[in-house]
Amino acid sequence: MNKSLSSSTPVPVSQPGRTRVLVVDDDKKLCRLIGDYLTPMGYDVSAAHTGPDGVERATSEPWHAIILDLMLPGLDGFEVLKRIRTKSDVPVLMLTARGEESDRIVGLEIGADDYLPKTFSTRELLARLRAVTRRSTRIASKSGDAASDPEIVVGKLRVSPDTRTAVLGDEPLTLTPVEFDLLASLARARGRVKTREALLEEIRERDYEVFDRSIDVHISGLRKKLGDDPREPRFIRTLRSAGYMLINPDE
Repeated sequence: MNKSLSSSTPVPVSQPGRTRVLVVDDDKKLCRLIGDYLTPMGYDVSAAHTGPDGVERATSEPWHAIILDLMLPGLDGFEVLKRIRTKSDVPVLMLTARGEESDRIVGLEIGADDYLPKTFSTRELLARLRAVTRRSTRIASKSGDAASDPEIVVGKLRVSPDTRTAVLGDEPLTLTPVEFDLLASLARARGRVKTREALLEEIRERDYEVFDRSIDVHISGLRKKLGDDPREPRFIRTLRSAGYMLINPDE
């Protein structure tokens, strides 16, 4: 964090109308600074300082978002994220100290919603946190309206936005939250091109600089789970310099 903040104890108890955030990081000073900055903005911030404690807190309490460091004692951030994803779709914002592209790609592939290098500014942290929590709120709102988003069928693929499930043939697909949002967006526009920019705007609601390969990483993950060969795609077709399109392989 590149902005100096005073120290205080993060608010541990959720108050009505406030957003609950769990910070999983062994840097206690950084956790305090994040709490100091976010608390006046309407967030209740709690912290866990080891991988195992982060998994336990993340999966046993309700959170609106989790800020997760990559380097943790006990379990690294990748393993923590994998275990969280077996039980929860809570938005996860990963912190990377090394800033290596490979770390960011792996994090996105296993279910992170976004990432930040540890040199982030407080404004960028707040913007990205708001973006991932807006996405989560939008999903919850849609799931409460039974008639809002009916099942979409594309060949042997069935996508159910209301239940956030996808089935290929008789096999349920295990998708990360962002992979599902991406697949649902493509399914709604089946047969039509969706640009990378449109997909980012729709599934992430980001209005700031993006990691422009993130959509490609998620598409690659989707193709693997759909059994798609990128050289001869059955479901997801790439249109160079345009974007992506979901097609019916039976047509």
